[in-house]
Amino acid sequence: MDGLILALFVFAAFAGGFVSGFSGFAMGLVVSGVWLHIITPIQTAALIAGYGLLTQGYGILKLRQALDWQKIWPLVLGTTIGIPIGVILLNHINPIYLRFGVGVLLVLYTVYGLARPAFKPMEIAAGPDIGIGIVNGLVGGLTGLGGVVSTISCQWRGWTRDVQRAVFQPVLFAAFVVISISMGITGAFTPETLKLYGLGLPFMLAGLWSGFKLYGTIDDETFRKVVLVLLLLAGLSLIATALIARGP
Repeated sequence: MDGLILALFVFAAFAGGFVSGFSGFAMGLVVSGVWLHIITPIQTAALIAGYGLLTQGYGILKLRQALDWQKIWPLVLGTTIGIPIGVILLNHINPIYLRFGVGVLLVLYTVYGLARPAFKPMEIAAGPDIGIGIVNGLVGGLTGLGGVVSTISCQWRGWTRDVQRAVFQPVLFAAFVVISISMGITGAFTPETLKLYGLGLPFMLAGLWSGFKLYGTIDDETFRKVVLVLLLLAGLSLIATALIARGP
């Protein structure tokens, strides 16, 4: 890896850590925009899974006082069930149209959310929450965005920013555990990938720390809008990749 490629790699690691520290998610969205151009897709996916355990674990540690396992477990259980089902369905569903459809829905939802005040808070019981978690896992298995649905559902509740993150970050951590185990079984964590992980680790940690420092300065409404903007970017990314894969 020459000097320029290395600089791009560690810059993306820092940026991904910063966004994750600030918002609690979207690290993979940020780093993949750079890494897919300089390392292999398998290495990118493996690094996102490995760093995802770090970023979500760090967030859980920082927000441990706000953790409420009664809110967390239904989404974690559903997500854990949904991810392998989504991966299996990849063999039977055209991923191009799926990504395009999910991307369009995300764009519509986020544009609507940005154009109006916050949603009226909802009360969602454990049973429906497990269903939301299954959908979250399905979308993750089919598109690679394992926390989109759970993050949106946390916004629906009208919770404070800390409570939202103290729920959707453990859900994302569980998703990354499932993904990491699956990738480990397939041999994705090669010595070269582990070397890249070590190179990016200090920059990812520096970004995480910086992002959390900035997070401490914003209010709940600003956090809501930041999450919506990141979800909008995720939707646009899905649409773009679907259109590129479809070709002319």
